[in-house]
Amino acid sequence: MDYTLNQLRIFLKVVEFESITKAAEALHLTQPAVSIQLKNLQGQFDIPLVEVIGRKLFVTEFGHELADSVQRILDEVEDIKNKTLSHKGLLVGSLKFASASTGKYVMPYFLTDFAKRYNGVQLNMDVTNKSTVLKHLEQNDVDFALVSVLPTDMNIERIELMQNKLYMIRKNEGETLAKPMKPKAMEDIQFLYREKGSATRTAMESYISSHKVPLNKTILLSSNEAVKQAVLAGLGYSLMPLIGLKNELTNNELEIVPMKDLPIITHWNIIWLKDKKLSLIAKAYLAFLEENKKDIMKRNFNWYDKY
Repeated sequence: MDYTLNQLRIFLKVVEFESITKAAEALHLTQPAVSIQLKNLQGQFDIPLVEVIGRKLFVTEFGHELADSVQRILDEVEDIKNKTLSHKGLLVGSLKFASASTGKYVMPYFLTDFAKRYNGVQLNMDVTNKSTVLKHLEQNDVDFALVSVLPTDMNIERIELMQNKLYMIRKNEGETLAKPMKPKAMEDIQFLYREKGSATRTAMESYISSHKVPLNKTILLSSNEAVKQAVLAGLGYSLMPLIGLKNELTNNELEIVPMKDLPIITHWNIIWLKDKKLSLIAKAYLAFLEENKKDIMKRNFNWYDKY
């Protein structure tokens, strides 16, 4: 066998698209160039890799089996390249994260120093609600996810970062509460809900259910930022994560409403699939977290313990 890595890469694209034309477009090559490399690779096997019926290309069963082996070969080649660069003090490649929407106030602080240390690493972060985050993780679309509620139906590993505190929040209008607000009083206020699928919504429902409070006036909003702006406008009260309220609390625009059984406390965790084969970059990030997370929290979240 005398096939080249270039032939293997081209073959994988042909398998992916089941089209020489589309593979050529994805690889920024001409169609004849792809056809020639595919023909040269096929010449080393007695069993067809693809077949053309009518004008459509089909990958044979053997072709699919070979593609699986080719993917493993190319992964190992990439790993060798990364190990070589690592020994030179360099890392290149990408890391993909999915973060619960409130995590946008947390995750960047745990990426900044890593990005500065390894400027050849491309970081990608999708910020969405908890259910979508877990879907990305389950489908292996990302390397890591940031969540405040751990999934119970997935086999994961984790590194715990910091507390996630949820308080009842209202606009500060200069009228100090004479005593803590009772959960029953929620019947008479306008309550701002997060959308279903978010961890904050789950916490809201759990709190309300545990205190058997009927809510008579509610508004549904699709993000914590939207809820915050609505509370700032005086539209109602909401149960909100403290992490996104630093400026508004410091400037006395919002205030925490003392209530029984609050705050609700969970923890932010970086999680990943236990059976996932971590890249060299992913392993470097986990080592970075273990070494630096306490210092990052001290530098950036020392205000958090005041509440």
